Amino acid sequence: MSDTKKTRIPIWRDERAYAVLAQVAFVVVVIAAGVFLFGNLLSALRRQNIPIGFDFLPTRAGFDISDSFLEYTASSNYLQAFQVGLVNTLVVASVGIVLASVFGLITGLAGLTHNFIISRLARVYTEIMRNVPLLVFLVFWYRGIVFNLPKISEALSIGPILVSNRGVAIPWLLEGALSLPVVRGRIFDGGFVLSPELFAILSGLVIYTAAFIGEVIRAGVQAIPRGQFEAARALGFTGMQSIRLIVLPQALRVIIPPLTSQYLNLTKNSSLAAAVGYPDLWSISTVIINQTGRAVEMIAVVMGIYLTTSLLTSLFMNWYNNKVRLIER
Repeated sequence: MSDTKKTRIPIWRDERAYAVLAQVAFVVVVIAAGVFLFGNLLSALRRQNIPIGFDFLPTRAGFDISDSFLEYTASSNYLQAFQVGLVNTLVVASVGIVLASVFGLITGLAGLTHNFIISRLARVYTEIMRNVPLLVFLVFWYRGIVFNLPKISEALSIGPILVSNRGVAIPWLLEGALSLPVVRGRIFDGGFVLSPELFAILSGLVIYTAAFIGEVIRAGVQAIPRGQFEAARALGFTGMQSIRLIVLPQALRVIIPPLTSQYLNLTKNSSLAAAVGYPDLWSISTVIINQTGRAVEMIAVVMGIYLTTSLLTSLFMNWYNNKVRLIER
């Protein structure tokens, strides 16, 4: 036998084997605990003659929903009502992520500028948002700001966008043509109208999350060695060209992991929409629970949807991180 051949470590002395066994034991304990708790739950429900299942979903819902991107009436069933809440949540989360990323990028770069006023304003905004509870801010934003916007007859005009306490009307493509909103009497005509509740939860989440994203971007840019800025300047790049072509591509490997957490936070924080009266997934599920008493089923489904959404977001961001990472020697 060759002297260079390595001696095999006995399994009872192999730390790797202990690590695997510990993980297996942990999984077994978790599964056993889950089975025990689920069995205990079923027993308690049987003793109280409470059925469990989803047979109630085709039943007529009997309640109205103020905001819906799907066709829905009080005659629709619980499944359709749940679908409305799911779509509403996905719209707020997806649009909120895009807008928060844009405003977060602006905030992060503004905090790095040499302009004293702009950098200090960005810093003050960031510190205020990061130290105010989100629920408190949403209630203040809805009750103190959105409610006090001008009446629809005196709607503010920000370019083609109309803003009032009856909602925000934005240009929209209708039947292949751009439709601009106008005020006709007490309603908006044309474009797409965001209700006050939708505008409050969407803008509130964007303003709040953008402050955290701005800090992530600022830290990522500052993690790049100063020599990269100087090299870009020596090659004749402008400030924005240096940021866009040299700095940000390198900073992404630092930015993306914490940025993913902020995206997940925004998606989960959308469940606070009930505080401003917006019918999201959680608020509609709560109404269904109150009417049917099927709390176990509805809460389990809601948990599963939020879990699936978070995992898909993390999976996409990890894929993107692998695509843009720099391969070093």
